[in-house]
Amino acid sequence: MLRKEVARGRHLRIVLVDSISRLTPEDAGAVVVSGSHGGTSAAEFALAVPLAAVFFNDAGVGKDEAGVVGLRLLQERGVAAGTVSHTSARIGDAQDAWDHGVVSRLNEAGAALGIAPGDPLREALSRLLERGL
Repeated sequence: MLRKEVARGRHLRIVLVDSISRLTPEDAGAVVVSGSHGGTSAAEFALAVPLAAVFFNDAGVGKDEAGVVGLRLLQERGVAAGTVSHTSARIGDAQDAWDHGVVSRLNEAGAALGIAPGDPLREALSRLLERGL
């Protein structure tokens, strides 16, 4: 199961994890790209470690928006979050999200970072590194 740092700036680093359940205390302050869906359980794992931002797979959004509902929970706690489209990256594959993911949804905190639906995730997060978040 993938877990690796792919980029580092002066104040920010980007970590890929195939499963959000693999977060560790060392991930505090990072932007995490996860292959996990963006549902409630995934958001709860993300809230266990104070992250700068977190991105998931929208998993096709699903019934009652189950694949993205976690973005609301993260917003309530002030955590920037978003999803990539399941048609742009494989679910469960953070490397594919990093290499090919296209942003599909964002919470308000995520949009405030200057990221928009349709942005290639890697490019959007690289801009954050350049700006120093």
